This record gives sequence, C-alpha cells and structure tokens, in this order.
Amino acid sequence: MIGTTVARLRRAFPAAEVIVADDGSRDRTAEVAEEAGAVVLRLPRRGKGQALSAAERAAPPGALLLCDADLSGELEALVKLDGDLTVAVFAERVGGGFGLAKRVARGLIEALGGIEVREPLSGQRALSAAARAACFPVAAGFGCEVRMTIDAARSGLRVREVELPLGHRATGRDLGGFVHRARQLRDTVYACGPLGINFHGLRLPLVGWKVGVTNGPAVAAVAALGLIDDLWSGPERGFRAHLRSGRTTGVLKLVGIPAVGLLATRRVCGALLVGLAANALNQLDTRPGRALKVYLAAAVPLDAPVAVAVLLLPYDLREMAMLGDAGSNALGALLGLNSVKRFTGRGQWLAIGALAGLTILGERKSIGAWIERAPVLSWIDRLGRVSV
Repeated sequence: MIGTTVARLRRAFPAAEVIVADDGSRDRTAEVAEEAGAVVLRLPRRGKGQALSAAERAAPPGALLLCDADLSGELEALVKLDGDLTVAVFAERVGGGFGLAKRVARGLIEALGGIEVREPLSGQRALSAAARAACFPVAAGFGCEVRMTIDAARSGLRVREVELPLGHRATGRDLGGFVHRARQLRDTVYACGPLGINFHGLRLPLVGWKVGVTNGPAVAAVAALGLIDDLWSGPERGFRAHLRSGRTTGVLKLVGIPAVGLLATRRVCGALLVGLAANALNQLDTRPGRALKVYLAAAVPLDAPVAVAVLLLPYDLREMAMLGDAGSNALGALLGLNSVKRFTGRGQWLAIGALAGLTILGERKSIGAWIERAPVLSWIDRLGRVSV
C-alpha cells in the first residue's frame, strides 16, 4: 500500500519531495517506500506525532502536505483551497467504532480552539508555512491532529475542511479496532493537556504530575510548583540566573519547595532535604529515564514508593512522555521526605551536605556530561533508551 501511495503522490506533486517517516515498522515499509522514490526516515517506534515531527524537521522550508500511508484517492484539491490548515473529510465513512473518540476530539477542539469541525482525526492535511510554524512540533502519538487543529485556531489561522472521495484501511468493531481507538482517545486527552519539548525537539505530554496525585498533599504541592515552572518558565537556568532575574517560576520553586518540606516535617533539615533533593532530580532530568533510574536506585534503601516510577519509566525511556519539572521535583521531594524518616540526625546532615555539593557542581558543570564520560554510569544511563 505504501508504494502505491508514494507513487500517486509523486505523480500528483512532481516538484515536491515525498518523505516517509517509518515509525519502527517490522515489515518492508521502508524498502518499498524507497523503491517507489520516497526519502525514508527510519525511526525507533515512538508514535505517530513523534514521527511526524521528525519528518517535518527533515523537510525543506515551505508548505506541507500530510497523509497516511494507506491512503487511496487524490489530494490535489486539498492544497488548492485558500486556508492555512486544510483538512480532508472522507466523503464516505468506512469502518470505525461507535464514535466516542471523535466526539471527545470534537469537544476538545471546540472548548480549547473555539471552532467546530466535522473530522477532528483526519491525517490528510495541508499546512501553509504559517501553520507549519504554529503547529510543529506536533503533540505525541495519535493526539497530533487534534492538537494541531487547536494550535492553528489559537494562532488565528484559517482552518478549513473539504470533503474528498478518499479511502483508507479502516479499523472495524473488533478487538484490534477497539484497542486502536482507545489509544487514539488516550493520546487525544494527553495532547490537550500540558506538553513539553524534550532535548530531541519532540513535543511530549508532561505526566510527572501523576507522582504528586498518588503520594500525598506535600508531594502534590511540590508537583504543582514544578508544573507551574513547566508551563510558564523563562529562559533562566540555575540558581544564579533565577536570582538575578527576580520574579521567576524558578524563584517560586526555590522558596516554595523548602517551605513545603518545612511544613511537612516541622524541621529545618526536612526543608533542606526536600528542597535539595527536588533540585537534584531536576538537574538529572536532562535525558530520558535518567531521573527515574536515580530515583529507583535511591528509593529502595529509603523505602520510598516505587510503583508510579516503574510505570512511568518505559514511557520516559521511549520518549512517549516526559516527567518535566512537576515529576522530577516531586520524585526528589519523595526522597527528601523519606530521608527524614530513615536517617538519624547525623545521617540527615550528611545527606544535606552531599546534595548541596551536587547542587554546587550542577551550577558549575554539566552533571549529565560527567555521567556520559563515566563508562559504567554511561552504560546504565543508556540502558533501555531508544536509539535515534
């Protein structure tokens, strides 16, 4: 099917470059697409939105035409209409479930984007250069189309739909179809929540708030402070930069997280442990899985909860989601609170000294670069992470 789709696109748009983002397929998709004349990006399996973002970075400047690999029909009319984001509506519905995912998607687009649409999940889309700049990188997974529409509408761009006689390999009302639509629904909800951009330039759902939801009011308060930083932080990095800038979300965390620790433990050492541990995990959260691995290694001797970290680790490692400051600060706070419970007075102050030293080191040098230079630590750090 991919070979036919590529051939049709090359005939319809002879001056355009056809790029196929192969999202970790296990068949001959990449080879067939190359034989048909496409430029193929071979990617690790992450999700549709991540693959689209990688393909967009590889594409030349200007307008974009997006389509699914199993499409049948002509798309010339899609690029001829006057609009910034033009979405194809299938003239005839084939397959599908009971419409729950589409209804939720339409409702979210109307609530967050202020527009009504017929086909919120269509992957056949033409984007102007302005829409491309406003929408990319797109949200992760199957939520990319819904968030793309919302971002275009919020940017004041023209969003249009056009009905076309198109076909594709539709899912039915069987187990595979319901699993696919459940993933669509999950990804759509995540795409409309808080998002962050990771070091690879992927726009991923920030799921670290789950650490706060499941571990009591003190950790929830720290997660909330971290989420504020995720959503509204500026370019400042490090204590000195935040203090020089004055009223930043970083300064809010600098004051707020130790205050939470003080209220939760009624001890100055508790405030210091919570604040310094939260900052330490935040410093380490610069590569997928790194902060979670350090947390799990420390959680066992401290008898800290591990369930939520174990659940989040595969998604973080595969760059399908990210902790953000909400998650890394909350995990650090958990370690700090359990340190107060497990250590004696002398042990607490030794831990404070070690964390303070790590903080000072992080202000002067990159801890991540130090980890990557140490062979054993580097191997542990890369373990389970997808390769690019």
